[in-house]
Amino acid sequence: MTPVVAQLDGRADAAVAAVRDQPVLAGAVVCLVVLLALAGWLIWRYLRRTPAGRFRAVLADYEEIAVLMHPNPDPDAMSCSLAVAELAGAVDTAATMVYPGEIRRPENRAFETVLDLEFERVESAGDIGPEQVVLVDHNEPRGFPGAETIDPVAVVDHHPGNGTGTRFTDVRTDDGACTTIFAEYFAELNWEFYEVETGVGDGTFDGTDVPDEMLPSHVATGMLYGIQSDTRSLTNGCSSADFRAASFLYQGIDGDLLNRIANPQVDAEVLDVKARAVTNRDVRAPYAYSDVGEVSNSDAIPQAADELETLEGVSAVVVVGQSDKTLRLAGRSRDDRVHIGRVIESVLDDVPMAEGGGHARMGGGQLSVDHLNGIGPGNGISREELREQLFNAMSGQQ
Repeated sequence: MTPVVAQLDGRADAAVAAVRDQPVLAGAVVCLVVLLALAGWLIWRYLRRTPAGRFRAVLADYEEIAVLMHPNPDPDAMSCSLAVAELAGAVDTAATMVYPGEIRRPENRAFETVLDLEFERVESAGDIGPEQVVLVDHNEPRGFPGAETIDPVAVVDHHPGNGTGTRFTDVRTDDGACTTIFAEYFAELNWEFYEVETGVGDGTFDGTDVPDEMLPSHVATGMLYGIQSDTRSLTNGCSSADFRAASFLYQGIDGDLLNRIANPQVDAEVLDVKARAVTNRDVRAPYAYSDVGEVSNSDAIPQAADELETLEGVSAVVVVGQSDKTLRLAGRSRDDRVHIGRVIESVLDDVPMAEGGGHARMGGGQLSVDHLNGIGPGNGISREELREQLFNAMSGQQ
């Protein structure tokens, strides 16, 4: 026997003797090793779990949740809310879909009506029943009294911001639509599609129970339109993930429902506001600005911005309009030099009680007319000064 082997044998014999002489210590060591191995396995399993799996696990821990959309929700926000409700239902969690503000834009009303949806309008945080709240398509509660008191358990969004959920956060600013994230969840969880029959011409759906982990055709249709709406039919501000999500959802859509949502009748005021935006335009190529004055339907302002952006020679535009005592801004950009969300945010940053921001291609903001006129904190800013600052910001001078 070599000296090295003899030395190893000696250490082994000593270890066996120690275990024999101190069984309690030996048992403690074995338990510690087992616990460490179990902890390592649990950490490994958690890290390997997809975002879809982690989100589903969070939903499963509650009997009921509230899905909170941003104020005046659009099809992207509404379809995200539908997606959460489907995922929650699959783990026996009741979901209430709520929103502050109003649903007034024609495509938004068509989305709600054609898909026969049950959303609940809230005026304050106290109107939200379930204690656990999931935020979709925005990452910080806003737009109603008590919003700052809400501490969401989960946040799923594609907008820039610092809001997080206490248990789950998935914010992907490269995606053109928040719905894209939920489509990926369904794909990761291997959900399939289920065709649901509608009532004749009334948009109601039969009472057939949808099997677990199968996405109803009307929900798939809504989700596809949510992506189309936020990316201008996959032509603006979208990523490869948006195309993959649309391809996945397309397998389960109802073409007739999609057509009815995408082609609603247009409100007469929207046409008037669009006309005013074009008539009152101030073009300093390649940028444009228009003040459409007083509007009763604030959703007409972003639609006017969409219209003005189509003008030849215009690559970025901001349209402002007044609704009640609030001045609202909507911006659009096809210019890689102009991040329109940052443009609006930078101009409104020093105005008290004002807020603004958004994506590179699409942004918005609002401010109190009283603060605009210097009533309250700050010195105010005239509409002419606001226009000049927006032009300066679009041209990179601010």
